Amino acid sequence: MISLNSIIFNGMDATPIDVQVQLSSGLCKQEFNIIGLADRAVKESAERIRNVLGALNISMPPRRLTVNLSPADVEKTGSHFDLPILCGILCAFGILPEAELSKYVIIGEVGLNGAIVKTDGVLPASVWANQHNMGIICPGDQGTEARWAGHTNILAPFHVLELINHFKGTQILPVPELTKIESDASAHVDMAEVHGQSAAKRALEIAAAGGHAMLMVGPPGSGKTMLASRLPTILPEMTPDEILETSIIYSIAGQLNGKSLITTRPFRSVHHTSSAVSLAGGGADARPGEISLAHNGVLFLDELPEFNRATLEILRQPMEAGKIMVARARRTATYPARFQLIAAMNPCPCGHLGNAALACSRAPRCAEAYQNKISGPLLDRIDLHVDVDAVNPWEMTNADNDTPAETSAQIRARVVAARNRQIARQGVPNALLDGAALDAAAPLSAELTEFLNGAAEKMGMSARGYNRIKRIARTIADLRGAENIEMSDLAEALSYRPINRGKYGAK
Repeated sequence: MISLNSIIFNGMDATPIDVQVQLSSGLCKQEFNIIGLADRAVKESAERIRNVLGALNISMPPRRLTVNLSPADVEKTGSHFDLPILCGILCAFGILPEAELSKYVIIGEVGLNGAIVKTDGVLPASVWANQHNMGIICPGDQGTEARWAGHTNILAPFHVLELINHFKGTQILPVPELTKIESDASAHVDMAEVHGQSAAKRALEIAAAGGHAMLMVGPPGSGKTMLASRLPTILPEMTPDEILETSIIYSIAGQLNGKSLITTRPFRSVHHTSSAVSLAGGGADARPGEISLAHNGVLFLDELPEFNRATLEILRQPMEAGKIMVARARRTATYPARFQLIAAMNPCPCGHLGNAALACSRAPRCAEAYQNKISGPLLDRIDLHVDVDAVNPWEMTNADNDTPAETSAQIRARVVAARNRQIARQGVPNALLDGAALDAAAPLSAELTEFLNGAAEKMGMSARGYNRIKRIARTIADLRGAENIEMSDLAEALSYRPINRGKYGAK
């Protein structure tokens, strides 16, 4: 019996799979069976492999060929088992050496002509192989992706013949090269392109500095989407651990470019027609959804009230826990989901609440019903609520040339300095503080405590909202470079909490 190594992933957790191949006596006709709780894509490997063997002029003997994928009680999904099964068969035929291939984790799909094509999960498979002192055999197009795991024991053939020739010594497969990381499209936009909106820019800077969730409310064309799309340009750079973790999620989802890692914070803009499964993740193989693809980055929801309410309610648990469990009939997977939520909405269906010249005849009655599409518990989890007014023509034409708009680099310098203070003080951004850690990082004097308690009572603030005010005030103080929170910090933080949900945009 031949035994080789492959792998599957349940969320971010890896499960090694033992690919066992055995030739045994049988009927005169050829038999090829794949067992071990294999799904349809795995069972179809038999036909692909038959054609590959034919393309290589290798005849199947008139014997029973059995492939067992162990452990048998774990469901096997995906076409990446093609290559390990084919390698096991070639070992059983004496063409490839089992002793050498057993030192590798093998992953890859094969075409009918023997070409080895791209598959999902190469990066996490390479990380796992490196952690267990094993090499990896993967598709040639993804050799660079495997190299990012940090080791060089990688074979990345483009064709099965290259792999055979390598182990026969007639062709040596080179170690894949590390290529230069590609730049992100967000680098081509800048905050200086946004005219006016000084209040919204200030709130966005606070959100970036502390990792806070933010909701922008304003009429159409006021610049809400433009502001949100420039948030990644003022966020701190990703750490090496964040780069690797985010890239692994994209690799599992099949969205990682084989030439580079995810090195800039993700910005996932989700359309309001998206389903709950696309947002949370799922499907037959429990793939990550948008909230996991936004991990360590930004999840932008435009036209927030237009989303299905049940879909939006999915956000509540991961916003608190930083992870999401995707449960399906035959699989349960847990993915990280530490994202920064940025949402935008019009104050009413027509968007012109408070503007007598443009508002519809149903205003302001329609505004409350429109805004009530968003649940109170979800709104309570959003730290910053900002009114974004329409930009006047003088701001659009840059009439005030004496005060040019700040660039993203200038704002980012302040954001990075504030974030560094937070990491040095408590190890995490202010948005993640809670309990004793929040009390230690954001102590309030007796005067400030009395002021905040009075404001919380008048505004009908929940305990969660109370703590969020303290976090925001702590971030504002960090942007000033101050050690302690002052009255001005607390007052500004309170200005970002809504007093009456039904009066957004009312003048």
